[in-house]
Amino acid sequence: MTSFSRQIVAVVPAAGVGSRMQQDKPKQYLTINGKTILEHTVSILLEYAPINRIILAVAENDPYINRLAFIHHPKISLVCGGATRAESVLNGLKNIQQENTWALVHDAARPCLAHEDLDKLLQIQDDNGAILAIPATDTIKRADAHQQIQHTEDRSQLWLAQTPQFFRADLLCNALQQAFAQGFTVTDEASAMELAGFRPYLVAGHSDNIKVTRPEDLALAEFYLSRKTK
Repeated sequence: MTSFSRQIVAVVPAAGVGSRMQQDKPKQYLTINGKTILEHTVSILLEYAPINRIILAVAENDPYINRLAFIHHPKISLVCGGATRAESVLNGLKNIQQENTWALVHDAARPCLAHEDLDKLLQIQDDNGAILAIPATDTIKRADAHQQIQHTEDRSQLWLAQTPQFFRADLLCNALQQAFAQGFTVTDEASAMELAGFRPYLVAGHSDNIKVTRPEDLALAEFYLSRKTK
């Protein structure tokens, strides 16, 4: 079992516009089985007892968030998101004041997260932190500028990063600020921690913990969610 002496705060960056979904609203507000993707995601976090608090980083003047009943839940607070995912995460982290607090950063559009994967992730307690990920199974090609194959990567040591990503909140906050100051593009929390000299652990998750990014992902997420409710 995980030590519960530390505080665990989930940070959910939910300020993106989801342009690849080709929809009239951000992807986190599209519905699956009568609930928005964000509601599915947040409900998983609310139902997981070790999480003490959930911070949602939403767009300024977001017209959808106030329609969702969960915003009145005592564990949930809202902050203004940034222009990028990393900026939204940093804004959420700045809202954390407690010492001995760990941040569990999870994509708003990953509604199929399993509690058993959270159990494994929270077993990590050293400063390197950890992320959920799955080993690469497809053959991976590296392309050149002309979309021609340069070479085939050795996939035996390659993993596909997922979320949540789990780090001490103060260390992650410092790592993100340092990455911004140095002009690095940060695509996930682990990359900021790597730049700061840490070596996060890879915790094997489930492949159904998909991120809804393209229109075809909606049907797949609906299928996985229907299996979880049976």
